[in-house]
Amino acid sequence: MIWPIGLTALLSYGAVSDIRSRRLPNWLALALLISGLAFAVLTGDGWAILGSHAAHAAIAMLVGAALFAAGIIGGGDAKFYAGMASWFPLAQGINLLSGVAILGGIFVISWMIARRMRGPNNGKRDGIFAKFPYGIAIAAGGVVMIWFTQLSG
Repeated sequence: MIWPIGLTALLSYGAVSDIRSRRLPNWLALALLISGLAFAVLTGDGWAILGSHAAHAAIAMLVGAALFAAGIIGGGDAKFYAGMASWFPLAQGINLLSGVAILGGIFVISWMIARRMRGPNNGKRDGIFAKFPYGIAIAAGGVVMIWFTQLSG
């Protein structure tokens, strides 16, 4: 039961970092990747499941890189999601993506409403803080998924 706590801690750090500075550090994505692959080997069917977890992370990184190149998401978000994806086999990829997307939609709509209720910004721009820190949604989706899979399986 230690693994979900570890993932929750890493993802929580990422969410807080994204809120405070709109940055998701590279070392965090790497820590997620390495710990996710270790989780696969140590808690799954040993080395047999490793390929599925690694494939999920690789596909997530390729898609994330394409979305970053198109200007749709940030590079940190792409790496953060890919690192988190290593914690889940490829077969759970759609569930993970759906969870992140649904929570992201809820969070973004809530954030937009809160900004609207705050009133005008007196013509000032918020710079990088004008954008929603999507690391929150990525982290929340990963936390929900790991706890759901650990408690149900």
